[in-house]
Amino acid sequence: MTTKFETTVKLDSRIKRAASIAMKDVMALKPKERVLIITNPDEDVLTISHALYDAVLSSKGTPTLVVQPTKSQHDFAEDSVIKAIRSNPDIVISISHKKLGKDRFGLKKLYSGTEKDYDHIFRYLLEEKKIRSFWSPSVSLEMFKRTVPINYQDLRRRVAKLKRVLDVSEYLKAETAAGMDVKIGLEGRKARRDDGDFRKPGLGGNLPSGEVYVSPELGNSEGTIVFDGSMATGNGELIIQDPVEVEVDGGFATKMKGKKEARVLRKAVKKGEQAAMSMVETGEFTKVKATQYARNASNLGEFGIGLNPKAKIVGNILEDEKVFGTCHIALGSNYDEDAKAMIHLDGIIYKPTITAYKGGKPTILMKRGKLEKRFL
Repeated sequence: MTTKFETTVKLDSRIKRAASIAMKDVMALKPKERVLIITNPDEDVLTISHALYDAVLSSKGTPTLVVQPTKSQHDFAEDSVIKAIRSNPDIVISISHKKLGKDRFGLKKLYSGTEKDYDHIFRYLLEEKKIRSFWSPSVSLEMFKRTVPINYQDLRRRVAKLKRVLDVSEYLKAETAAGMDVKIGLEGRKARRDDGDFRKPGLGGNLPSGEVYVSPELGNSEGTIVFDGSMATGNGELIIQDPVEVEVDGGFATKMKGKKEARVLRKAVKKGEQAAMSMVETGEFTKVKATQYARNASNLGEFGIGLNPKAKIVGNILEDEKVFGTCHIALGSNYDEDAKAMIHLDGIIYKPTITAYKGGKPTILMKRGKLEKRFL
């Protein structure tokens, strides 16, 4: 008989409620569905995973919990974890202290999809609509309890409205009082929803949810980005004290100006380049492939708009990028899988004015951090 976890950490009413909302409102878990939960031996993520395990049982699902050592975005997931995902459960959940980890098998031999190939079994199963999922890299217990119980109907409505505009736009401009002025190409791109609607195979995203995001058109972004909220460093995150100014040309970051934070970002991008080239030595990448991955460490991999009303800047990108009234831009790999890299580094921007353009006609999405009324 399957029983609930006996844990030394008390599951209070707030984490029980958040876990229940995650499985019912976000995942729409059905009886007898198989749920794979992957986590690490860190108190916060393990406690959340225990609560989710119990929530699955309460909904008459079948949970399996797998605990692996903590992984960074440069590390490989344990082989046993990749094989567990290969078992093709109905739902895969990653509650990780840092990252799920890369797939050494997929990097060596890509998984063939209906329209493209994938270098990770998780991404293959999700985008080929064989599983549904949510993932929470670096989530804290307090964050999960505070940001998961929100009104998902409101969130989904806002995301849908913004996505409709971005999907048909040729480019957008993002500007701030701090000096950001960047044009981001969108031709041929479709925005993605992170709206807490992961109720059907093929759907997945973060918890906490709360953004609409897009992979910029390759080679067609230019201008100046000014990160002034927080940023990922490849080995954690930091709240920005001195803004980082990033010059963009041809879709790539070319110069990074500022103080300590700028030095940290340059180092993180360099590490991403070196990680790609090191794969040649192990025989996992050809030199051509490694060079492409290294080049893409400076690629503009994402533009997103935060929409979670309970999120706040805490120095954790998982939550920071969801903050209402912000936008974020990432350097590194993109979600359309046509600019692959070993890193994906998000930076948060306060109070942007965002304008989308189609046929020369502007549509203001956000003005100084406030959504236009039509998108509320």
